[in-house]
Amino acid sequence: MGFLIIFSVFSLFVSFASATSVVDFCVADFNYPVTSAGYPCRDPANLTADDFVFSGLGIPGNTSTTFGFAITLAIDRTFPALNGLGLSISRLDIAVGGSVPVHSHRVSEVILMVEGTIIAGFIGSDNVAYYRTLNRGDIMIFPHTLLHFQVNIGNSPALAFVSLNSQFPGFQTTTSSLAVNDLPSDVVRRITLLDASQVQRLKRTFGGTN
Repeated sequence: MGFLIIFSVFSLFVSFASATSVVDFCVADFNYPVTSAGYPCRDPANLTADDFVFSGLGIPGNTSTTFGFAITLAIDRTFPALNGLGLSISRLDIAVGGSVPVHSHRVSEVILMVEGTIIAGFIGSDNVAYYRTLNRGDIMIFPHTLLHFQVNIGNSPALAFVSLNSQFPGFQTTTSSLAVNDLPSDVVRRITLLDASQVQRLKRTFGGTN
């Protein structure tokens, strides 16, 4: 877990070095709606050290999913102490043969490999692909908004931790986004060059509408 500690400290330093604030912290108060600046703050008088600890990343995720991966999120919605700090961290489990499909975030991401072997990469706006094999201890950066992916090519499950410079970075997967929206199937077919049966298969897989 030494890699995780180094990675977490590095992520915190980068975020804090680039942020300014008039308060020490702002633990989210979910009794009020979120705004573009985050959630309102809970009263510091009612906080304890427990409010600044998140223990969920030590538990493996369920990778019995369509793509064979699971992500455990420590974001403002699950770890309210991150509210307003401009960073988050998550656990990524990828089963043997599994992958994290092409997706994007509003912000940049750093991935740290803890166990296993994967191919990871991103595609630039000029359509050049940057990818390589990552092993234990390797890190890679995915610039903000660019499409990126991870594929487990090893003989054992892969474990990585990712940090993003937002408390709520967003996650848009190209494949499922095409399926779960309310666009008519014929429109999806025309804008993707998939045939009608492929479009319907996508919609059935991800629960989209016709």
